[in-house]
Amino acid sequence: MAEMVAAFASSHSVMLTCTLQDWQKGFRTFDPKGTYFDRKGNVVTYDQLLALAPSNAKELVTDEAIAKRFAQVQDAMAHMRKEVQTAKLDVLIICGDDQNELFSKNMQPAIGIYHADRIRNGRKKELPQSDPFHWYKFAQNRRLEEEDGVFYPVNKPLAEHLIKGLCDRGFDIASLGGMADHQYEGHAYSFMHKKYLDGAPNGQVPIVPIFLNTYFPPNQPTPRRCVELGKGIGELVRSFPDNLRVGFMASGGLSHFQAEEDLDDAVIAAMKRKDLEFLSNLDVKRLQAGSSEIRNWLVLAGACPDLDLTWISYAPGYRTDALTGTGLGFATWYPPAARAAE
Repeated sequence: MAEMVAAFASSHSVMLTCTLQDWQKGFRTFDPKGTYFDRKGNVVTYDQLLALAPSNAKELVTDEAIAKRFAQVQDAMAHMRKEVQTAKLDVLIICGDDQNELFSKNMQPAIGIYHADRIRNGRKKELPQSDPFHWYKFAQNRRLEEEDGVFYPVNKPLAEHLIKGLCDRGFDIASLGGMADHQYEGHAYSFMHKKYLDGAPNGQVPIVPIFLNTYFPPNQPTPRRCVELGKGIGELVRSFPDNLRVGFMASGGLSHFQAEEDLDDAVIAAMKRKDLEFLSNLDVKRLQAGSSEIRNWLVLAGACPDLDLTWISYAPGYRTDALTGTGLGFATWYPPAARAAE
């Protein structure tokens, strides 16, 4: 029988493929053009956020403060890569969100599972140096490939087991049996391939991509539905007849595009104590824009009740005087016996 032997959660923000200079300089010109949400879910401008910023905001975004957080995040990603590559996984389920990459406003399933034998990542795009945000697009390019035709393996039998089993449990699952020639996996998956899975000593670990519509109204799953989805996934993994070491990855989060430490701290604390009821009752008004990706962490919480959170690195990625940025979180979960053996 298959066994859930490890779980991981990682932000996938473009900040993680940016340079220190991008953090210190680039976002100061990029972020004022953005749209944001207040804590009641209302749309606000950058200037309105700036007016609400605490008195010590400038101290949090000095070059020195940003450099310290940048170094912490680089160390966290190196640690995560080591954990993923030494977990001896036979398959990694990745729960992420699609942002108009495979889907669009014309067709946006709440939950989808990809079940072809393999999935393709895209080729890096040509970027004109004249583009004032060349640095940002160059960072996005780092999640892509140097050439066309780069495919990664998918565990098709497990994917189809999850599709059927979740449908039997009352979930309406969109079934993705492949992609059009111009399509490729979204950033929630390409980041994991390029940052954590490439170059693994035991070869490329097959994945099962699960798509959760965290971003786009009107059919975003509620926090409770996300936890219940996770429970179903966990049960189905444990019922799968093949002898597999399965890992689960929550891709994305935490809060953004303004970093909200209080929200992130509350989610992390609930994950530590396995408080599924608290997580199920998160206020959806706080899960706007990028903060919506916290839903992927909720699926993990439901899927891995027997695993303990063993390591967490969190950095509030403030990058402007308005404290815009991303709550950059990285975490691992293992069975209690595995932790004791260490």
